[in-house]
Amino acid sequence: MNEHPSGFDHDYLAEAATLLAHDEPFPGGAVVPPIYQTSLFTFASYAEMADTFAGKRKQPIYSRGDNPTVMEFEARVAALEGAEAARGFSSGMAAISATVLAFVGAGERIVAVRNCYGDAYRLFERLLPRLNIKVDYVDGSDPDAVAAALSGAKLLYLESPTSMMFELQDITHLTRLAKEQGILTTIDNSWATPVFQKPIAHGVDLVLHSASKYLGGHSDIVAGVVAGSAAHIKHINEQTYSYLGGKLSPFEAWLLLRGLRTLPLRLPHHMKSGLTIAERLKAHANVERVNHPVYSNHPGKATLAGYAGLFSFEVTDDIDIPVFVDALKYFRIGVSWGGHESLVVPAKASLEQTPGLNSMARFGVSPRTIRFNVGLESVEDLWADVAQAFEKARK
Repeated sequence: MNEHPSGFDHDYLAEAATLLAHDEPFPGGAVVPPIYQTSLFTFASYAEMADTFAGKRKQPIYSRGDNPTVMEFEARVAALEGAEAARGFSSGMAAISATVLAFVGAGERIVAVRNCYGDAYRLFERLLPRLNIKVDYVDGSDPDAVAAALSGAKLLYLESPTSMMFELQDITHLTRLAKEQGILTTIDNSWATPVFQKPIAHGVDLVLHSASKYLGGHSDIVAGVVAGSAAHIKHINEQTYSYLGGKLSPFEAWLLLRGLRTLPLRLPHHMKSGLTIAERLKAHANVERVNHPVYSNHPGKATLAGYAGLFSFEVTDDIDIPVFVDALKYFRIGVSWGGHESLVVPAKASLEQTPGLNSMARFGVSPRTIRFNVGLESVEDLWADVAQAFEKARK
């Protein structure tokens, strides 16, 4: 595959490597940032406190607001995304909730793509109706369907590619449609990361991440972040951030900074191994379809400068899915993704989760769909594992 299928003028992988590996010296000559494990920051005088409260001087006050370690992580993500500012959160859902509730009020409406992340869907279906906020779902790959739904909306919620089915959206076109009507645009960019997709360069207002995934990269953090203009991040800070309380802790921010160092090294490995497994699955007699953006002809593919190691496939009727999943040795059974380990999630099990508020059931995901997170293990070991699981699972 072409290493830069989108034809970007810049090598974003190399750009990210320097940005994330190079620092100005930290206090005392430290090569990594200190962990400011403190709940509050004191002042030398009444005047300092008064001037800080009045906004005349910059100083952290309380770690539910600003913390130097967290601010370092936020600055790195903003720089990666080409944004003016960012705000870290205790989870991806905290970032999503605070962002949505900062900009959408009672009686207003959101247009969201189908097959969005399951807990985002549950937020839209369980909490937002209590606030008299309506959400309409559209096929994001169909710009005409999006255009037809936009009139009167307050926010357009994108996720390219989408969860489980990995459908693409033409981000540039859809953000243009939204801007023509003064509609704010947000996107979950967790799959591609800022290394493989830069939504702000294509008109998106706010970019969301589950930092638990590739940004952290080691399956030891739960965190989230949103990046955008200084004005939009200021609005989130003023409207929801402090009051919902989903702040990012200093230690987790420090772990995220550690994870970001190796992001440009990890992603190409995930991509190469993921494409190898996807290609072999595509040729396998017991696989009907592979859901991976590499096989898409959609215009939304143009914004991608590479591919993550997360995708799904649909098996034939003669495969016993529970037997297949249990037979896997290197693919561990578990949710989330983006860490060093390979994981499997069968839609058959996920369809049993939260009846009535299940995005997979709502959008018709086949129970024969299986999602792989391809980790950092040897790709030949992974494929041998898949092959033997198929042999055991064939009815």
